[in-house]
Amino acid sequence: MNLIAIDIGNTTISTGLYLDDQEKFVRSIPGRADDARKQLTDLLVEAWGRIPVIEGSVEKKRNGVIVISSVQDIWLDMVTEICRESLGEKIRLIGRDIPLPIEMAMDNPAAVGTDRVVNAAAAFAVIEDACVVASIGTAITIDLIDEDGVFLGGVIAPGIEMGADALHAGTARLPRVKVQTPKDPVGVNTVDAINAGLIYSAAGLLRMVTEKFAEQIGKWPHTIVTGGAAYYLKGSCDFVDSWISDLAVRGIVIAFKKHLDDLDKIEEMDPKNTSGNS
Repeated sequence: MNLIAIDIGNTTISTGLYLDDQEKFVRSIPGRADDARKQLTDLLVEAWGRIPVIEGSVEKKRNGVIVISSVQDIWLDMVTEICRESLGEKIRLIGRDIPLPIEMAMDNPAAVGTDRVVNAAAAFAVIEDACVVASIGTAITIDLIDEDGVFLGGVIAPGIEMGADALHAGTARLPRVKVQTPKDPVGVNTVDAINAGLIYSAAGLLRMVTEKFAEQIGKWPHTIVTGGAAYYLKGSCDFVDSWISDLAVRGIVIAFKKHLDDLDKIEEMDPKNTSGNS
């Protein structure tokens, strides 16, 4: 299978190229960069150009698909336009063209960000047991998947950079700090104190929520952390089992594969299907 998987988040757009089911690269571009459109166009043209042409195709159609998970409609429109105008291809969107890849025990599954859903699907595909998936990015999301692979829900909190913005905007004298991993839990100046507060509050949130989830399901779940700001917490979260970058991109691949498997099962159950029909 040849696939370009694109995860459109609140801050970055990550693109993964998969040829014959092998990951060739995952690259991220800041969505708010002045030249984001050009960077994305160059990246997608390069990636699509590496996908082989279907043998015998007069139109030189390539044997691949473009699958997207998005929480940003404006950037989704931009990527869709690039794919149409520069690649001559349509995109397939998780939650619209491709069903959610995991069972959802939520009041309104369609309202859940597909980034959370594909993260959960990717984690459970590997763990195959109850797990917690935390994404530390623009927002912090911490979600629980039970031992049967059902997405139970979770918590959403402000991200670390968002906290830094809020402290500066909501006070008279606190500066907007450059977020850094604290050198010491006791801040000896305002900047160090803010950094300690931001990082340790995020680490404490993750620990507390994981403990509450463990109480609910009766055992300690495998805990996975991903997201662009996850590295800030590595020194403060010894209870985390796995740190995985680009989990959402891998979840998009899993979602598409599950969709294909489900289509195959439907075809097998349809008595009208005959050999060679799609």
